[in-house]
Amino acid sequence: MGFVVAIDGPAASGKGTIAARLGKALGLPVLDTGLLYRAVGATVLAAGGSLDDEAAAARVAADLKLEDLDDPALRGGAAGEAASRVAALPAVRTALIHFQRAFAARDSGAILDGRDIGTVIAPHARAKLFVTAAAPVRAERRWLQLRETQPDLSLAEVLADIERRDARDSGREAAPLRRAQDAILLDTSELDIDHAFDAARRIVEAARGQGS
Repeated sequence: MGFVVAIDGPAASGKGTIAARLGKALGLPVLDTGLLYRAVGATVLAAGGSLDDEAAAARVAADLKLEDLDDPALRGGAAGEAASRVAALPAVRTALIHFQRAFAARDSGAILDGRDIGTVIAPHARAKLFVTAAAPVRAERRWLQLRETQPDLSLAEVLADIERRDARDSGREAAPLRRAQDAILLDTSELDIDHAFDAARRIVEAARGQGS
């Protein structure tokens, strides 16, 4: 098995951008596992279904393909809220485990970011990071991202959404958001993305050097 990097953390912590930059720097494929749950939620809603219908959502999850994650709409706020809801359904998480573990098992190695990579999906990962930031900081980041397409959206609304998703992700019974015991904490509250990436790169390179 190749070199695997597990990056976990709450919404808008910067983990997705860090993962993407690490992928380019290290020449490794990257899987944003949050897109899996966004795709499930969006597909369920598009079919007129309920996000509380666990069986229907699990069927969608079982049929997902990598190319299904290319839809730009999955990056929107509605898909993010739907993702947080279906991610709390045990049957959905079970249906997506094989998909994620198969990606992590590539001979080339891989980088995966999400909520339970270092604890459930790839506990064997040689490099584990838990990327976080204070909720108000994360809310401002997300608000700045969304305000061009949602000019009426307030910072208070985004903060409330961040706090609601944090509570749901950390409190769910199935694979709750938590830091793996051997994951290195990277708090990006006071870091811009360039400094956050540089810190993450040094952590990953150190882990890679220890295993060589």
